[in-house]
Amino acid sequence: MKRYVALGSSMAAGPGIRPRAAGAPWGSGRSARNYPHLVARRCDLDLVDVTFSGATTAHVLADRQRGAPPQISALDGSESLVTITIGGNDVGYIPLLMAASVPRPVRRLPLLGARISALLDRDARIEALDAVFESLCAVGHAVRERAPRARVLFVDYLTVLPPAGTPAAPLSPADVDLGRHVAATLERLTADAAMATGCEIVGAAAASREHHAWSGDPWTT
Repeated sequence: MKRYVALGSSMAAGPGIRPRAAGAPWGSGRSARNYPHLVARRCDLDLVDVTFSGATTAHVLADRQRGAPPQISALDGSESLVTITIGGNDVGYIPLLMAASVPRPVRRLPLLGARISALLDRDARIEALDAVFESLCAVGHAVRERAPRARVLFVDYLTVLPPAGTPAAPLSPADVDLGRHVAATLERLTADAAMATGCEIVGAAAASREHHAWSGDPWTT
């Protein structure tokens, strides 16, 4: 059976999708029905799933996360397939949307309010986006080096927000606009990094345009 290693953050791990993957670390949010598990079953692959909610590119490359080793350590060179869904936490994408949904009275609490303000700061998000392409390329190069025989696929993030002109209550128009900018830029940079590192891109964002969180048939919640 061919070996498949899945790397990434919550969009790959599938937090909240029951049942929890057997042996998954607490806090990882790793589901037995996330896309790596579905792909492995459909294609008859031997899955090693090290996806972890909240992961950044640093957690893929070098940093431990809640005691778990860097995700790239799961690669041993025998892989035929590696998937990567990463970068959103580097730029604060999902945390931004979570912050935008916090009621305004709660935002006045000193410590929480400061954290929320930082996440919703447009200049800070743009600065993070400016840095993430290099980080994504570092992941692509490192995976290609550790798994030279594998087909390596960057899988970008599902579309969460509705298209321009569609309300996304309770998020404010300004916060939604920032979220769309971050999402669109991350989608483009992920594709660019895949091309620059000899990997392939799977356009989950494009495939889920009509299945955003405010749609009648959402693919994410």
